[in-house]
Amino acid sequence: MESPSQATLEIHIRPLASLPGTDSRALASTLKAILSPALLLSQHPRTLIQLVGQALCGSDSGSGFGSVGRGWNASLVASLVNASSAALINASSVPMKGTVCAVAVGRLPGLDNTSAPTPVLDPSEKELPYLVGGGCFAFMFSSTLPSAKISQSDTPNASLLWTNYTASRGPLTNGEFTHAQQLAEKAAGQIWKRMKTSVAQRKTKVSVSGLKREKKKAQETSLKAESEGTDEHEDDEKIEI
Repeated sequence: MESPSQATLEIHIRPLASLPGTDSRALASTLKAILSPALLLSQHPRTLIQLVGQALCGSDSGSGFGSVGRGWNASLVASLVNASSAALINASSVPMKGTVCAVAVGRLPGLDNTSAPTPVLDPSEKELPYLVGGGCFAFMFSSTLPSAKISQSDTPNASLLWTNYTASRGPLTNGEFTHAQQLAEKAAGQIWKRMKTSVAQRKTKVSVSGLKREKKKAQETSLKAESEGTDEHEDDEKIEI
């Protein structure tokens, strides 16, 4: 629906197989809520910003099968958030006040019943059946935020936008949640650095390709001028004869 005061953000999530189900539409709504705070939608009223995300992998654990499987795991949700942020940056036409980066954190059980669960970053497919909880953490990195939680000076301030970190077995204490959030925030800072590096490399490639096009165009113009000069010289010789 068109809005007279701001741009409309529309997100569609497609599973690897079949048509989007209820969980795909729910994930699309979640992504919209995560990405909207980082966009300056009021700069372009009566316009549409459309993002389409599709899973390129699938497994019985629910990574990419949508309603056919068991939903979307935290790793795939984090991948969709990061891919959406990269797409918005690559578009270069959507004003943004920050970059959203997401990380999945799993919750592995301890060695015995008395030990606390261990958080693990980006759990693999083999680790998923053993998890006793976990979720995704999404952060917005921006220099306009009031405070920084990450100590690196070259990383902008970060703010937690969204998380679905839960425990499926045992209690979830405040200390465990804080530890998982700090672990995810540091990893999200590394993802932000990777995005920054990729944007710089892309600009370099675009500049080089632009110079090559200009050089090729100049060569074609020079050859065309030489060809026209040769034709004029031949015409002059014919007139003299």
